[in-house]
Amino acid sequence: MTTPADLEADAAQLRQTMTGSLAEDGALADPAWRAAVERVPRHRFVPGFYLPADERDGLGLTVWEPVTAELDYGRWLAAAYTDTTLITQFDGDEPDWKHASARHGGAPTSSSTLPSLVVRMWSDADVREGHRVLEIGTGTGYSTALACERLGSAAVTSIEVDPHRLGQAADALYGLGYTPTLAVADGLYGYWPEAKFDRIVAACSFRAVPPALLAQTRPGGKILLTLSGWLYGYARVLLKVGADGTAEGQLLDGTVSFMSARTHAAPVFGNPDHWAARTGDEGRLARHSPPRITAASEEAFHLRFLAQSAVPDAQMTTVGKVVHLVDVVTGSAAALTPDDNGGWAVREGGPLKLWERIEHVLDAYDAAGQPGPETFTLHVHDGGQHLRHSQMPALPLPGA
Repeated sequence: MTTPADLEADAAQLRQTMTGSLAEDGALADPAWRAAVERVPRHRFVPGFYLPADERDGLGLTVWEPVTAELDYGRWLAAAYTDTTLITQFDGDEPDWKHASARHGGAPTSSSTLPSLVVRMWSDADVREGHRVLEIGTGTGYSTALACERLGSAAVTSIEVDPHRLGQAADALYGLGYTPTLAVADGLYGYWPEAKFDRIVAACSFRAVPPALLAQTRPGGKILLTLSGWLYGYARVLLKVGADGTAEGQLLDGTVSFMSARTHAAPVFGNPDHWAARTGDEGRLARHSPPRITAASEEAFHLRFLAQSAVPDAQMTTVGKVVHLVDVVTGSAAALTPDDNGGWAVREGGPLKLWERIEHVLDAYDAAGQPGPETFTLHVHDGGQHLRHSQMPALPLPGA
């Protein structure tokens, strides 16, 4: 792997190695998906991407270095065949990869998801030959290509809200002979012209299940998507749609995160100190500390999602040692400050006691024996959407 002239040969060798590693890790148990990974050249879908530098900048921001074949051929191609997510866009700004420069901080808005998760999504959705599928979030087009390789292009519809991003994905797909139905569309509304679908798989996250997706799924069909929210709690759910238009399904896990659908992104809330002033001076000792939902553990990820269901319009930020909760919808706020004894003092203001609501959920979770995500089910019907557990109160999701 020394010169770009050897690109396809180099790529084929790296693709074979990546496929073997994914198979050893159990990500390619289905031979049909393994064959798709072996055939689809991922490097064709990522002409440029960003990788984090080893050190942050002087402000503590992550430095994102552009990686292209022209800048560093070996690094570019090796990363393309590594099981990792490659960030391709920040803050909705499409890079000029011919003149790309480093970025300092920023919010990723498009990426090429790590191959093992791409295959896992299609597999978890129980996608099989003969199915017609809708993919929400074309992104680079790599996932779309895998679906075309498995099902045939005529069975695949993929939509993307970003027209420039879809244009680049279309060029890559068509250049390789894949011809799925592609459209610039908001995933919140599915894609009626091609409905109905046997499977819908979303590569973005939603605050609640969009009703249009249920209406566009055949009875007995399945929808796989990630639920998220403004506390950045996540849970993947696989729903089966009934003949009456309702749906029910089980949570799969809370460790997989996707970028939010742009219409479901958290709003900017202003200065945390301004919100803290709404909490007053009177406080109390918190029954549960913020690390219960902020720690880097699987349980904390799960608890953050449950907490988010209790306060769906709340956002969280930390300034110094103070953890702030802000609800721009109701005007409620909470501020939690650690004390010298290992506890936390909480002050709350506004119509909703945000941390108290979270504490009620954590109390119920502990009383129920700390049940895992797989023991929760999501019920979607005309009256709303509710997360349920046999030993806990139902948690409503916000309207989609």
